Amino acid sequence: MAKKKIKTYSLDEMLDRHIGEIGTKKRDTFEFELNKEVLSSMIKMAREKRNLTQSQLGELIGVKKSQISKIESGLNNAKIETIIKIFKALKAELNFSIRFDEGAEFSMAS
Repeated sequence: MAKKKIKTYSLDEMLDRHIGEIGTKKRDTFEFELNKEVLSSMIKMAREKRNLTQSQLGELIGVKKSQISKIESGLNNAKIETIIKIFKALKAELNFSIRFDEGAEFSMAS
C-alpha cells in the first residue's frame, strides 16, 4: 500500500491561511496583540531574573503594584515612558527602530 504524503505548511502559510495575509486588519491586530504579549512576558521574566516583586519594581519607577501586574498580564496599554522606566529599572537595554516605506529610518537606544 502506498503511503499518503502529508502536506506541510510553514508558519507564515498557516498565519496567512487562518489569520489573514500581512497588511489585513485581522493580521495587523493579531501581530499587535502578539507583540504586546511578548513584551509583557519579557518584562515579567526580567523582573523575576532580578528577584524583584511587582511591588518593588513599582516602587522603583513610581507606580503601584497593580499597574505592574496589568502590564505583565498584557491588560494595560502602558505609555512608552513607563515601558522605558521599567526596562531601565531592570537594567535592560532597550532599542527602538522605525522604518518608513520611503526608506527613511530612525533608531534609538535607551
